[in-house]
Amino acid sequence: MEILKKVFYPTASFVFIFGLWEILSRLGVFANNIMPAPSEIWVALKDVARSGVLAQNAWASLYRVFAGFLIATTLAIPMGLIIGSKKYLHTTFNPLIQIIRTISPISWIPLAILWFGIGNQPAIFIIFITAFFPILLSTMLAVKNVDPILIKVAENFGATGNKLLFKIILPAIFPYIIIGLRVSLGIAWVIVVAAEMVGMTSGLGYMILDARNFLRTDLIIAGMLVIGLIGFALDSMLEYFEKRAKAAWGLKQQ
Repeated sequence: MEILKKVFYPTASFVFIFGLWEILSRLGVFANNIMPAPSEIWVALKDVARSGVLAQNAWASLYRVFAGFLIATTLAIPMGLIIGSKKYLHTTFNPLIQIIRTISPISWIPLAILWFGIGNQPAIFIIFITAFFPILLSTMLAVKNVDPILIKVAENFGATGNKLLFKIILPAIFPYIIIGLRVSLGIAWVIVVAAEMVGMTSGLGYMILDARNFLRTDLIIAGMLVIGLIGFALDSMLEYFEKRAKAAWGLKQQ
């Protein structure tokens, strides 16, 4: 019954919204060149899907996001563990981290193009900057808030080194880290679309910009819907990973 509710209620809301949108469009409430009907958007979506343009641009965006996100995760988690566990390192680097993290990732685009030129590298760098700081800060905060009594008890039972890290510390900080990962991946997916509108010749952001140049409102909205669906799929993927990891460590599921 619970699964039925999770499927039925969202489906009903989508049917209602898109159905109302279709009716209002056909009644002429929305101008066709500004807000085309969902049926017209569906036709545009099928056309770009059949031509291969949609898949090509979607894979280009996903590649940039995963490359930047993977680099950010690989660097941010170890750095967060080290800085968060040493008070003097936290005191030394935290002000600098707080200053840099408040700089909008979009403002890095001109420098990224100057440093890396045109291509995938600027977008990957922007995604790296976007994802790095949420992951770093969530890891630092998590390590800083680990109960020292928990570590002391584990050490008294002979847990040291890797055993202490993988059996005690990582399970304790995992809920914080996964929040940082989900937030950073969501923001990265939003930012890559904006980055692809500047100096790119592929990606969903470029596809939307190109559709705007040809006044294809139907294709613009189709691209936006695809971005939303992929973003939802990415978050669901991390949510699934979170549940599996919590089950493996015996952590409470929310």
